[in-house]
Amino acid sequence: MAKIVFESVTKTFPTKDKKRKEEFTALDGIDLTIEAGEFVVVVGPSGCGKSTLLDLLGGLTEPTSGRILLDGRPVTGPGLDRGIVFQQYALLPWRTALGNVAFGLEATGVPRRQRAAKAREFLDLVGLTGFEDRHPHELSGGMRQRVAIARSLAYDPDVLLMDEPFAALDAQTRESLQDELRRIWQRTGKTVVFITHGIEEAVYLGQRVAVITSRPGRVKEIVPVSFGDRDAGATGEDLRSSPEFARHRHRIWTLLHDEVARAQQLEKEEASV
Repeated sequence: MAKIVFESVTKTFPTKDKKRKEEFTALDGIDLTIEAGEFVVVVGPSGCGKSTLLDLLGGLTEPTSGRILLDGRPVTGPGLDRGIVFQQYALLPWRTALGNVAFGLEATGVPRRQRAAKAREFLDLVGLTGFEDRHPHELSGGMRQRVAIARSLAYDPDVLLMDEPFAALDAQTRESLQDELRRIWQRTGKTVVFITHGIEEAVYLGQRVAVITSRPGRVKEIVPVSFGDRDAGATGEDLRSSPEFARHRHRIWTLLHDEVARAQQLEKEEASV
């Protein structure tokens, strides 16, 4: 059985112009199946509905039509079976790194002694042993995002949802965390749905890349991404410079090129109204 299934999912929102009472369609007839343990990346132009898709899967909003199934059951709201990591770290500033990771465990009723041990375990998983007592303002951006990932993993969700989690980081830190995330995924076997604007990030991380059209968002094509070198443990630098990487990148760039142009034209038309 598939882990996640989008069945003809459409999402509309009312416009700000109350007099005209119009709606705009963010997503239109999304069909997508994700297997357990799979790493799927979603890319598309700005405003195509990528984050809306993730919000729907997270149960933060409901589809206008269609349905989303998780383990064969309809998603009707948020749940501890899904962990979410956003672009902004959303850490509690008055809590240490250990306290932030333990926060989700408190909600699930894990006893205090077990919470601390489990939080330390997941800080170690993301490479932050020795930083347990640091507050967010004492950590770099990359470290804060590691804490956010550890917090989402600590209560053991089946699915990890990530909405452009590395977008605000510098290039070197971003590549380092991409390596770290792949390592964590391979170690934990979580199902990961990852949103990004970056084509190279999509190719490097994803087993499959779902390319979304400009608004209204539809699945234009799903591109399988496979590397013999990656499966054999090649380094990130070697992989990114390989002919296979360039081929996958060009394929996705070609699919996105017209969609980005369409999105920009739509923005110009809307601005002139």
